[in-house]
Amino acid sequence: MGKSLQGTVLLHNGVKMPYFGLGVYKVEEGNEVIESVKTALEVGYRAIDTAALYENEEGVGKAIKESGIPREEIFVTTKVWNTDHGYEKTLKAFDKSISKLGLDYVDLYLIHWPGKDTFIDTWRALEKLYRDGRVRAIGVSNFKPHHLQTLMEHSEEKPVINQVELHPYFQQKELREFCKQHDIVVEAWSPLGRGQVLDDPVLAEIGKKYGKTPAQVTLRWHLQNDIVIIPKSVTPSRIKENADIFDFELTAEDMEQIDQLDKNTRLFKDPDLFF
Repeated sequence: MGKSLQGTVLLHNGVKMPYFGLGVYKVEEGNEVIESVKTALEVGYRAIDTAALYENEEGVGKAIKESGIPREEIFVTTKVWNTDHGYEKTLKAFDKSISKLGLDYVDLYLIHWPGKDTFIDTWRALEKLYRDGRVRAIGVSNFKPHHLQTLMEHSEEKPVINQVELHPYFQQKELREFCKQHDIVVEAWSPLGRGQVLDDPVLAEIGKKYGKTPAQVTLRWHLQNDIVIIPKSVTPSRIKENADIFDFELTAEDMEQIDQLDKNTRLFKDPDLFF
């Protein structure tokens, strides 16, 4: 990964997904989300990641329409929230999401968190949506290896992707290895560790060599590790800056230095404890 902003990764069901996109968590519904999505699309982003929880699906849908870019060129992800787990509730939640987005289909639908003992029924609903052609791919978010193992033992379709907290301070090496063995793509929903890694002297030092910021170095590290990324920003200059990572390549030594930064501690909730 890492050749161009429009580059894609091939999911195991044959669908191509951009490996770089815009996340819109905590971006306000209305003007803020419409403008940030439109800016990203103008810059050349082709993947937008939202969720029912974010309460901005409507704005995302409007921005896509107003961008003038053909629908099939934009990869849209949304997610089912914890309170909508279960077969029937998930199907209803999807109807609500797609109606807010104003789209005929979603490219990727995810279970947002595994929850407690309900994700198998929820997954059955995702499989139905996939079979009915209402979504092009189905996956999960915040699943640990044991959740994935249980899911794969009780399902027909395997998740194409697992979207998790992942950044230089929490590198999820075991999970990445597990996903690799099972042909599940790993995606980072917090590639910059909510900004915590940006003051790291190691990243600053590496960035100096290339005339790049710590954020750009971090995003590049993800791509060179075959991790799909969706950095969030509402600032046009930052949306552009985040995407300006295709004119340099980190050396094996740079990558090793960043690998050493792993503290193996989460900044966010443990999926086993969050329902």
